Amino acid sequence: MAGRYYEDLSEGVIIRHELGRTITEADNVFFNSITMNPQPLHINEDFAANKTEFGRRVVNGILTLGLAVGLTIPELTQGTIIANLGYEQVNHPHPMFHGDTLYVETEVLSKRESQSRPEAGLVALKHVGRNQDGVVVIEFSRTVLILKRPNASG
Repeated sequence: MAGRYYEDLSEGVIIRHELGRTITEADNVFFNSITMNPQPLHINEDFAANKTEFGRRVVNGILTLGLAVGLTIPELTQGTIIANLGYEQVNHPHPMFHGDTLYVETEVLSKRESQSRPEAGLVALKHVGRNQDGVVVIEFSRTVLILKRPNASG
């Protein structure tokens, strides 16, 4: 598996994910369409340009969140995650705009063995996403249920 097992993760470890992804206008419009979100800040250029402090459309924050998680998968959970158990403290300190590229790094905050699933452990992660200029555009924590390495317990 490309992903890391429970035993591969240690508190305080920081993983800088290699993939980056540029968010396009099409990505944002499509995402808002399929999620039934008619917010003019995201889909109406005239409104965003003339009636907001940003002067242009802003990428939907939930799209940014989903993309940030997705960018972590190859080096973190690909094939080893059982479930995302929760997302906490999601912050968007700066907006993403069409044409911005998102990069993510992950810190392992804590881990513990699962009490109900001997083949797995719970890991708390903090993700920080930055645009191409290094500006933090999203920060959030999540807890994952992740597999232990096969035969790790004997």
